[in-house]
Amino acid sequence: MGRIVLDQVNKSFDGVEVIPPLDLTIEDGEFTVFVGPSGCGKSTLLRLIAGLEDLTGGQIHIDGKDSTQLAPAKRKLAMVFQSYALYPHMTVRNNIAFPLKMAKLGRDKINSKVMAAAEVLNLTDYLERRPGLLSGGQRQRVAIGRAIVREPKAFLFDEPLSNLDAALRVEMRLEIGELHKRLATTMVYVTHDQVEAMTMADRIVVLKAGNIEQVGSPLELYSKPKNVFVAGFIGSPSMNLLKGPEAVKLGAKTIGIRPEHLSISDQEGVWSGIIGVSEHLGSDTFFHVKCDAFPEPITVRASGEVSLHYGEKVFLTPNHAHLHLFSDDGLRLA
Repeated sequence: MGRIVLDQVNKSFDGVEVIPPLDLTIEDGEFTVFVGPSGCGKSTLLRLIAGLEDLTGGQIHIDGKDSTQLAPAKRKLAMVFQSYALYPHMTVRNNIAFPLKMAKLGRDKINSKVMAAAEVLNLTDYLERRPGLLSGGQRQRVAIGRAIVREPKAFLFDEPLSNLDAALRVEMRLEIGELHKRLATTMVYVTHDQVEAMTMADRIVVLKAGNIEQVGSPLELYSKPKNVFVAGFIGSPSMNLLKGPEAVKLGAKTIGIRPEHLSISDQEGVWSGIIGVSEHLGSDTFFHVKCDAFPEPITVRASGEVSLHYGEKVFLTPNHAHLHLFSDDGLRLA
């Protein structure tokens, strides 16, 4: 129902190529997240799928049909924007119903669809309010409700949580994830926040300068990053990427080790160093340690009960089963 295939899709603006030719298949019912730094082309790629931008080359197939030249309305996709894009003078009910009225559906059918969407999104008690009287999270749910009633082949989300505070972002992440399970519809989601990507996706597409760096499940990208860029981008805090003689000894240009795969002690260990800034988060503490063996400070994740202080000498020991080795060109070594 919602299988999307990109075949050698590329995009240029004024002769500058922002999306080099790429291939990607998004399976029916899959929750796929496009993630990458600002300017990597993730929103442009989403807009190409939606038909809001014209392709420079390549084809887009939706459910086996060449949709490259189809107008956005003909693609049967629903897009949810960062800005909500609600009509301030309309009630929640009328905002959700708007695309159905434009499609000239009957009043009873419109009402039935609106009520069903409102129930799914916990908006039943707010149907007669206007958007100005709603919280940011409620407004985003209204925007999603307007997409749901169209019964699209796929939902396209363009950084929908960027305007929300931290607590609401967590709440909406869970709600969108639950919505995906209930609707079993294809969802393509754009974010620069790799935590959102890791917690929501079935598959993550990591983009850099318009190129796909790696595609895989969150755990695949976390445990087996294909290159230094993915290794440093996926994970919070990010993987330690270390260069120097210690890396050369192991036949690599760069050693990668995640903060949780290092042990810290004031007694003994493999690498000695001095504790710099510490971040105490309750259950966890992140120590930033300057080691003699590396020019870069090393981040270590420890229990929140570990009592070590700024300026103390400590020793770090990496778990060798979780070392990642990268070559001169940044690619993962076996």
